[in-house]
Amino acid sequence: LKRPPARAPCRPSGAARRCALPAAAMTSTEGGSHPAGHADRLSTTGDDVVNQRQSFRKNRSVSKTGMTDKPTVVKGGGCFGFCKPKPPVEEVDVVLVGGGVMSATVGLMLKQLEPSWKIVIYERLGAMAEESSNGWNNAGTGHSALCEPNYTPGNAEKVDVSKAITVNENWQLSRQYWTYLKNQNLLKDPNTFIDVTPHCTFAHGEDQIGWLKARYSALKDHPLFKGMEYTDDPAKLREWAPLMMEGRAASDKIALSRCKVGTDVDFGQLTRELGKAFMAKGGNLLLFHTVTGLKKQADRWLVTVSKNDLGAKVQQVRSKFVFVGAGGWALLLLQKSKIPEIRGFMGFPISGEFLVCQNPDVVSKHPNKVYGKAAIGAPPMSVPHLDKRIIGGKHMILFGPFAGFSPRYLKTGSLMDLFKSIRLHNLIPAAAAGLQNLDLTVYLMKQLLASDNAKFAELQNFVPSAKPQDWLKVTAGQRVQIMKKDPKKVGILQFGTEVVAASDGSICGLLGASPGASTAVQVALDVLTKCFGNTHMKKWEPTLKTMIKSYGTKLSDNKALYQSIHAETAAALNIK
Repeated sequence: LKRPPARAPCRPSGAARRCALPAAAMTSTEGGSHPAGHADRLSTTGDDVVNQRQSFRKNRSVSKTGMTDKPTVVKGGGCFGFCKPKPPVEEVDVVLVGGGVMSATVGLMLKQLEPSWKIVIYERLGAMAEESSNGWNNAGTGHSALCEPNYTPGNAEKVDVSKAITVNENWQLSRQYWTYLKNQNLLKDPNTFIDVTPHCTFAHGEDQIGWLKARYSALKDHPLFKGMEYTDDPAKLREWAPLMMEGRAASDKIALSRCKVGTDVDFGQLTRELGKAFMAKGGNLLLFHTVTGLKKQADRWLVTVSKNDLGAKVQQVRSKFVFVGAGGWALLLLQKSKIPEIRGFMGFPISGEFLVCQNPDVVSKHPNKVYGKAAIGAPPMSVPHLDKRIIGGKHMILFGPFAGFSPRYLKTGSLMDLFKSIRLHNLIPAAAAGLQNLDLTVYLMKQLLASDNAKFAELQNFVPSAKPQDWLKVTAGQRVQIMKKDPKKVGILQFGTEVVAASDGSICGLLGASPGASTAVQVALDVLTKCFGNTHMKKWEPTLKTMIKSYGTKLSDNKALYQSIHAETAAALNIK
């Protein structure tokens, strides 16, 4: 018998060159992590299978798009959306406009109260919390008035703390609702969005120190502010705020108050978690859907939605209730609704800028959120603060905000937003508000013209040892300050939050800014009360009391209940 001829040896010349073996016996020369295939894994050759294809010109049966070998059969109307038939109007119970923390909170709460209702959130961008609720677009403070000076105006003789108590009460509602969601397994891990961060108030100079002492004396014995501390002792200050004391002159007169129960909140992450819970309960979230029209039809609203689909590119839904939580665009949409309650309202957009430090050696020296007093006459949102932040899991420090200007009502809005909002009915109130606040125009111009060196000098008031190379500038979100009619002053500039609702409660929207996201639960409850009336609220009351144990009461009037609830929420959310 003759012996079979020997096979030629394999040549290691590329992934596509194989030994002349049966297919079942072929093996890869580059797969895995073995050393022999290292060069082939880094770069493929021209004869590699992934670089080979048949000629497109030889394929006579290819489809019009070139994706398949099947001939394309086009059916339906013309090639443009306006040529195609519109889909039938869809009937829903609730429409929420905007995928921020407010719509997410209202939508989830309604879905828990009325599981059978058909509720849909429309968001124009590709994810929830891409505008004002995004972690980079707000201060991330769990606003509870533990440290914010604008909630406690006054001087060394007297300080008004009534607003601070109100803000803290509202914050407790948020803690309770998030605890309920955690216990229902709808918020999986609170530490992904909330973190213990002491809140401090910074006083610089004798006048501010006198005010801070008066503020501390007025709040320290109140149940909601229990545990507040004060010091002007240099050794204690170095313990509390090492970064702020590093390199500071011994003659510099400063003081701090501190509350250890403060928090930092990534409202972007919280919003996404609320969105998941909303969908888990049966709600519908639709991204890349832009609400462009609102028209009243009998007792319902016809909502027009623009979307880049392959059909008519527009959809209409008919809803019993509409909530407009679209940030700055809420004003434009409410104007389209033509409800009389929106007459006289106009918005003035203000952007912001933060200085950000990501140097771990610097970040590790600052564990707090520290709020200072704004300059006399400056708007409340300009209160300077040096904040320890966690955004997307990254630890950093933010300082600011410095004001800027853009006519957009959203960070991704249109340059025409401000001009689109102008109406005959809001010109006089806006002019009156502007004339009363000409000094704010001067303030804004100074901020816009401020150089990098000027901004760095402001930072050094808080961090004397700061190095310019450690701090970069980041543009924050858009805020739309409300100008509205006033019976006494004709028109006023409003810095807080405003809920505007139709008289029949069928539509409402949220305008304004601070304290915003921190009080989302309180705003949601007030929206439900204003828009759904006593019949629904009485029906929902038992469930609401399960969600929020203090519902219908004031915690500041019940010390024992507050202590119990505070301990429960602290344990559930892993905070203090």
